[in-house]
Amino acid sequence: MKYIWNWNELAEIRAGLKKEGKKVVFTNGCFDLLHAGHIDYLTKAKALGDVLIIGLNSDDSIRRLKGDKRPLLPHDERAFAIWNLKAVDYVTIFEQDTPFELIQTIIPDILVKGGDWSLDNIVGRDVVESNGGVTTNIPFVVNRSTSSIIELILQKYSG
Repeated sequence: MKYIWNWNELAEIRAGLKKEGKKVVFTNGCFDLLHAGHIDYLTKAKALGDVLIIGLNSDDSIRRLKGDKRPLLPHDERAFAIWNLKAVDYVTIFEQDTPFELIQTIIPDILVKGGDWSLDNIVGRDVVESNGGVTTNIPFVVNRSTSSIIELILQKYSG
């Protein structure tokens, strides 16, 4: 069962979807511990178009961004969990600190990030909008984060 696509495969899939007139939505993240906030966010992202592609930070990328204690789960497991959500159509991994090169490769119609990102700070916005696409953010309704879950576990199980 395939649940991770490489960038070249996604570029071909994207070209086919464009010919079919399908709107491709893209978002990215670590998705280290899948929680209700992620599911709410990804469901809303998918509702913006026809196909949702997720760019998943690699393990090395997360370590550079969040420190040596993360990720908690390896990217293969994170990709499998994300891909099995009803809203998600494709998952790919990126090794870089940002998804800029990946966004340049697939050029989605809609680029989405969570409400904690201002539009001006969304990586790849220039690429998407210069190709006729839109960039947006989705406000968080479910107040949950991987960091808050880790803190809760530490509080409940330390000593």
